[in-house]
Amino acid sequence: MENQSLHRFTFLLATATLFLIVAGGLVVSHEAGLSVPDWPLSYGKVMPPMEGGVFYEHGHRMVATAVGFLTVVLAIWIQRVEKRKWLKKLAWIAVASVIFQGVLGGLTVLYLLPKAISISHACLAQLFFSATVAIAFFTSTSWHREDWILTDSGWPSMRSMAVIAPVLTLIQVALGAAFRHKVLGILPHVLGAFVVTMVLVYFALIIQMQYTQSPLMRKTAMSLTWVTLIQVVLGIAAYLTRLSITGNTPTSVMVGFTVAHVATGALTLALTIALSILTLRFIHKPQEAADPHAARA
Repeated sequence: MENQSLHRFTFLLATATLFLIVAGGLVVSHEAGLSVPDWPLSYGKVMPPMEGGVFYEHGHRMVATAVGFLTVVLAIWIQRVEKRKWLKKLAWIAVASVIFQGVLGGLTVLYLLPKAISISHACLAQLFFSATVAIAFFTSTSWHREDWILTDSGWPSMRSMAVIAPVLTLIQVALGAAFRHKVLGILPHVLGAFVVTMVLVYFALIIQMQYTQSPLMRKTAMSLTWVTLIQVVLGIAAYLTRLSITGNTPTSVMVGFTVAHVATGALTLALTIALSILTLRFIHKPQEAADPHAARA
């Protein structure tokens, strides 16, 4: 019962973090990043009037504070009930990440939206979300129930894909953030989308077709396939609606598609990392798979 409660709480944290990413996307899409000129207070207050861009910027800060609090609670909970030392360390890393993320958010305000810090802030947010999703996997009953030793056959190897796929996806996230913050044009992000989509779909389909023994891997791979394809559609829609704007004021349709694209991008990265973790856990080189003791070592 204790582990089920912990898993549910971790799922709550992951959901809240995804909502935080949505809130951040609304800030950028409405160009509300400097609506509140000070930090950590807002116009010298804990709760300023929620009007105009302040609604998005201060609202983003409020959600971030809630996520930070939930992360600390999760870390303390894990220290008390978990026996896995590496999971305890990961929980503290999550706490350090959310604190650093808050500092980066403050620096974007104090230094008037510097491009490098803004992009780093966006990328770390998605990495933190991926960490919460990973912890949700680690605390699930499926993680404890499944214990497969599968053979990594063919080329490219699935273990190699488990490293390549999340790295390419993170680079694509950075390219998207660079485009939104007007550092790069759209072309690098479009070319990156083509490459990443091919890699992720290939990775997920091979897992679904060749490694059917693991329901957890199969479901994760299927989810990654659909989320990746949806992400492509949302990206096209976001760009086309951006082109349709005649003035400088963003339309609600453009903001909606853009924020959905950002949130689905976070889901794509999280599922890619989750599938990579499962791949490295269950799929082993032929010589290791032949020796169960070596595979589990």
